Amino acid sequence: MRTLMRVLSNMFLALSALSFAVPAFAQGGETSATNWVAIAAGFSMAIASAGCGIGQGRATASATEALARNPSARAGIQFALILGLALIESLALYTLVIIFAKVK
Repeated sequence: MRTLMRVLSNMFLALSALSFAVPAFAQGGETSATNWVAIAAGFSMAIASAGCGIGQGRATASATEALARNPSARAGIQFALILGLALIESLALYTLVIIFAKVK
């Protein structure tokens, strides 16, 4: 079963690499108007959003576990959680501001 998963993983990896290579063979000529900044901005926003989602999920899970272990420390845990979530969310907002500043 493990070797089957490894074979399937390698196959999908090769297929994804081939699908990214297809535009390289397109005939664009001299005036190819691909806006690479916009494409990179989309990828950067996706990465930032994924990082924020993972970070917020882990922070919330840790705060929930801490509250379950010590309910009397609710005020401190809640303050730290809200502050941490605000700082985590600021990553996505800063990325969005940079994207609007760069993409024309």
